[in-house]
Amino acid sequence: MNVREIAAPGVSREPFGAAPDGTAVELYTIVNAMGMRVRAMTYGGIIVSVETRDRDGRTGDVVLGFDTLDEYVAHPNPYFGAIIGRYANRIAGGRFMLKGVVHQLATNNGPNHLHGGVRGFDKVVWTGELFERGSERGVVLTHVSPDGDEDYPGTLTARVTYALTDANELVVDYEMATDKLTVANLTNHSYFNLKGGGDVLDHELTIHADYYTPVDTTLIPRGGVAPVQDTPFDFRAPTRIGARIDAPHDQLKRAGGYDHNYVLHSHVDGEPVLAAFVHEPTSGRTLEVRTTEPGMQLYTGNFLDGTLRGKGGRLIPHRGGLCLETQHFPNSPNELRFPTTTVKPGEVRRSRTIFTFGHRA
Repeated sequence: MNVREIAAPGVSREPFGAAPDGTAVELYTIVNAMGMRVRAMTYGGIIVSVETRDRDGRTGDVVLGFDTLDEYVAHPNPYFGAIIGRYANRIAGGRFMLKGVVHQLATNNGPNHLHGGVRGFDKVVWTGELFERGSERGVVLTHVSPDGDEDYPGTLTARVTYALTDANELVVDYEMATDKLTVANLTNHSYFNLKGGGDVLDHELTIHADYYTPVDTTLIPRGGVAPVQDTPFDFRAPTRIGARIDAPHDQLKRAGGYDHNYVLHSHVDGEPVLAAFVHEPTSGRTLEVRTTEPGMQLYTGNFLDGTLRGKGGRLIPHRGGLCLETQHFPNSPNELRFPTTTVKPGEVRRSRTIFTFGHRA
């Protein structure tokens, strides 16, 4: 942590090495008028860092990750900061049906398909275009996934915009279009730690959801939705993440903590609704999440085992990061009760998520 000199607002690019296939990778730096700085790269659309000030004016990076591209390539499984696609989260058995045709995907997470397969959107090099408009600046990332890519039907064009405003909002816009009926579900997989180190168990979390989707032993939602009331999944009032994470609850045992989708309140006229609020009492930092997506996956870094070294060579502890992945529900292609993830030719599927950073005295 340090007090960093505030750079002039703007957006810039620089080389950041090459992907395994030799494709050049670029790193973008976005700075707003408040001194907040976001860095993202074209490999995986990964958000490399988010630097914000605490209550005492000290600057700290509040997302997990690595210092070099080679480290991201060597350690892909945490999905630090990446764009996830074509389908975020899990599809049961890696199988779904469209118009009577069964599509079999890779099963790269036990018996299930996870986060787009073996080479999802987190492992491709996106093309980037910088922009500045008024008090908003950022980068538009584009990737064209060909028909049959990871065995998904249709050529899917995905555009993801990272825009930083002077209100310390990181606005993430998703757009998807296809030439053939397909399914798609994009999200960003940033791990937040508003303290800048250690675990996240003392972070105070509020989630504006009355229901969640319980999972089976392979973390696939089964049985529709269930109320959070009178369970460890009730975060409707501010609650320490660690307060009940080790409670003797079957769902927590299956996931090793929280790794569950919450059913958010419906948005009106496409306006993002308040999904979550996080407060870290040591630094005073806060994070508000608003989204047009129907769900949000709460993941508490349960599979981080304390052996991985991140930025500065520091060990990342078990439960060292908190993911708030706005999304459609897991396994939606096989659950007619869930909001559809089907994308049709001729339409553009859009969604927006806004991460607002601040601090309390």
